[in-house]
Amino acid sequence: MKDVNFSEIYKKAKNYEDLVSSYLSRIIKTPAMSNNEKDRIMLLKSMCEQIGFDEVKIDGLGNLLARIGNGPKKLVIDAHIDTVGVGDQKAWTKDPFSGEIKDGYIYGRGASDQLGGAASMLLAGKILKEMGYKSDKWSIWFSFTIIEEDCDGLCWKYLIESEKFMPDLFISTEPTGLKIYRGHRGRMEIEINLKGLSCHGSAPERGVSAAYMASRVALGIEKLNKELKPDKEKFLGKGTVTVSMMKVSGPSQCAVPDIGYLYLDRRLTTGETKELAIEQIEKVIKKYAGINQSEYNINVPTYSKPSWTGKLFEQELYFPTWKFDETHPFVSLAKKTYQELFEAKAVVDKWTFSTNATCVAGRYNIPSIGFGPGLEKEAHAPNEKIAISDLPVAAAFYAAIAFSVEDF
Repeated sequence: MKDVNFSEIYKKAKNYEDLVSSYLSRIIKTPAMSNNEKDRIMLLKSMCEQIGFDEVKIDGLGNLLARIGNGPKKLVIDAHIDTVGVGDQKAWTKDPFSGEIKDGYIYGRGASDQLGGAASMLLAGKILKEMGYKSDKWSIWFSFTIIEEDCDGLCWKYLIESEKFMPDLFISTEPTGLKIYRGHRGRMEIEINLKGLSCHGSAPERGVSAAYMASRVALGIEKLNKELKPDKEKFLGKGTVTVSMMKVSGPSQCAVPDIGYLYLDRRLTTGETKELAIEQIEKVIKKYAGINQSEYNINVPTYSKPSWTGKLFEQELYFPTWKFDETHPFVSLAKKTYQELFEAKAVVDKWTFSTNATCVAGRYNIPSIGFGPGLEKEAHAPNEKIAISDLPVAAAFYAAIAFSVEDF
């Protein structure tokens, strides 16, 4: 590890609490949902340039990348900067885009998920520049990525496959409550199309109702969910499957419906693959619907929407599971950095939801951890907020680990 005073890093971060709070408030005030992030990306680009990052650029898809250092190896610290929508405006007691600072919290859509991470990254960059960070081995890249809420990891699949930008180490700044996270379940979305036989509603016995068929399949999926088992380590927990949408249609309201449709949300634990999940659904259909393969179709949809730059990069809606052992060298390094920086033992855990690490770690097995300000429970909730005190702590960790990786 390069000889550096961690207490100086932490002191600087705490002294900049008001500044990092202002960063976050500004970011919240510029709305940015998936595929409409241009204004927020341009704001962040300007902020990075004002701080003095060594390089600031926007890729073809519309992700923002900011670099400090000139080494060949890449430590990437990532925040997605798109958010979900507001939802029911009446459920909010504060303006979702006010960035209001009050009583030790900052309020607004994305405060915890996960613009707080982005603001802390900006402060970490400022601290590294002030401390004259240099390395012959490493460059520290800060990625402000897009489309995560619609399709987690697509931004990184694009960066790795199209831009040939491959991290050596990866930190997600999604909310962890300032714990070190080392994995999360994967997920996939599944469409089921069922084919019945329509007839006049006055004589339903002449047809095969797709409505009853879909209902039986839905009940079979409920049963399957109860039968799914946790991972052997019992760290990520059990996989789950639920019907998130169901509809039927037919020639008229006076006819037996002949088309059934179900949409599934499948969460995958360690050892569960896309192929296994589809096989399980096929068994449910055959058992509960009693139809042959020509009368149903199972499909994993593809995400296909152009980004704010107009670039179209498609991805199947399958997001692999990932985890690294607590003894993994990068997890161990993160724990050691935390201990030396804060003079306290780090808590190691996992996310309940999914992140961009599903691509970086799940698809490419790049050593990854999570460490972020804010709480998971605030994500997508009305009156979303983040504790101001979390922001400098996260910033200090990002700056410190930039030095810690020197001998990794």
